[in-house]
Amino acid sequence: MQQKSIFNTPFISREIKIGDLLLGKSNPIRVQSMTSTNTNDIEATVAQSIRMIKAGSELVRITVPTLKEVQSLREIQKRIRKKGYATPIIADVHYHAKVAEKVAHFVEKVRINPGNYSDRNSSKQTEFTDKEYNLELEKISDKLNPLLKICKAKGTAIRIGTNHGSLSQRICSRYGDTPLGMVESALEFVKICEANQFHNIVLSMKSSNLKVMVHAYRLLVNRMLEHEMDYPIHLGVTEAGNGMEGRIKSAAGIGTLLEDGIGDTIRVSLTEEPEYEIPVAQSILKNYQTSRSEQSNKSAFDPSINPFEYNRRKSFSIHNLGGNSVPQIIGTYGSEADFWPEENQHILSDKYSIPFTLNSIPKDNKLLVLSSKHNSSIKNEKNKFKSFIKAQYKNPVIIKRDYSGLSDDNFIIRSAIDLGYLQIDGLGDGIWLENSNYKGCLTNLSKKILQACGNRITSTEYIACPSCGRTQYNIQEAFAKVKAATSHLIGLKIAVMGCVVNGPGEMADAHYGYVGAGKGKVNLYKTRELVKKGIPEELAVEELIELIKEGGDWKNPS
Repeated sequence: MQQKSIFNTPFISREIKIGDLLLGKSNPIRVQSMTSTNTNDIEATVAQSIRMIKAGSELVRITVPTLKEVQSLREIQKRIRKKGYATPIIADVHYHAKVAEKVAHFVEKVRINPGNYSDRNSSKQTEFTDKEYNLELEKISDKLNPLLKICKAKGTAIRIGTNHGSLSQRICSRYGDTPLGMVESALEFVKICEANQFHNIVLSMKSSNLKVMVHAYRLLVNRMLEHEMDYPIHLGVTEAGNGMEGRIKSAAGIGTLLEDGIGDTIRVSLTEEPEYEIPVAQSILKNYQTSRSEQSNKSAFDPSINPFEYNRRKSFSIHNLGGNSVPQIIGTYGSEADFWPEENQHILSDKYSIPFTLNSIPKDNKLLVLSSKHNSSIKNEKNKFKSFIKAQYKNPVIIKRDYSGLSDDNFIIRSAIDLGYLQIDGLGDGIWLENSNYKGCLTNLSKKILQACGNRITSTEYIACPSCGRTQYNIQEAFAKVKAATSHLIGLKIAVMGCVVNGPGEMADAHYGYVGAGKGKVNLYKTRELVKKGIPEELAVEELIELIKEGGDWKNPS
């Protein structure tokens, strides 16, 4: 039988039930979030859950780190139901199989992470023979089978949620901490589920690195098509941070995949109160342009652009645009942009706009500007790039997009989706945003979008988790203090993580990490190495600065 491929087959997920909620297939894309309160603080968790539901959260996820929280979760669910809300509750389980089995009796969905559910990331072993590798798989199956039996009997759904940075040593030994490793880790669990005739499954591939995240989800879809699987997909960018940066990063990653036709439910992860995540998720759904019916009609991919790895389109250089230069920012005369067309009309093709046919493209040494309005599909621009690549047209290309008429909030989300959809695939040597109504700085917005995509670094990069019931310090306050002290360190990557469950792994390629280590305590990391342990929270920012100085990365603010 010929294998199916993402290049020529649309992906249509199956429909599953989570409580009374239908997910996948032609159903609406569902929005969800996660509580940040201590699960044992029942009153606070119920109140926050209801705020989330009122804001539009269609599923509510709550952490259950130990057996102690199981009864608290049961009481939380009872109180939410008593108040008239039927919203499905998701139990977030990491290390303990027994916890997953107990909550599966009463919640509508259980989320497990293959990297640490039963195949601990803490293993010292780094090399595995085939026999050892398969023996570990058998152990996983033995631990997972009781949960599957309960879920089948109770109608409970399972999300197999793989996170970049929290893969097991066994998986990393064979595939590395890579998108492929993320996919194979999840599919091992899927195959165990299928061997037990259990199919009420959702899959996710999360990362704070947008390229890793997008490539992993695309690869997952391709592997599912090869294996004739069709499980619904949950989309999210982990540790996106807060404010405009967090919104841009989430929109660029999630929106890119939605435009690809991938995704059945989404969560925006912000280091803010969870009810603030919902409007952002709703805005992403409002501003991406591919309808569910269009997703079903054809594949979004073309072999001319490899969807599984980053390859910048090859172009020659003109005035620092193209070639090996980072993407440039275009703006009006006198702005802070890199390039002003008013002073450089002699090197622009056709006064900023080209009607698209390959035959009409000038054979000259000028910059080509692809000019479009926000109401035109961004896929049209990607199709033009595909044609350029096939024709080996190597002139630098500027993406010009006019968003006049959109509100500031919609403009930020929409431009992040559009430019992320191109930049994550290495398309575009310059970006040119226009919006006569925008109250902010267009150059600043452009820089943030390029940084979110990882294509141009102009500020400190922050990786910050949204917090959950495992966090035992005020991560929002801590993140604000860390940003205030380090925002001048351009190019440095600093992680602020809530706990040690996945924090040290999922801060991935951060240069320094600030990780919760218990009530009022913080561990400090240089890359993934624990350097300072159990620092009192009130001293942790100062100690972080000292660590950065010791590492030779500190500069005094100008």
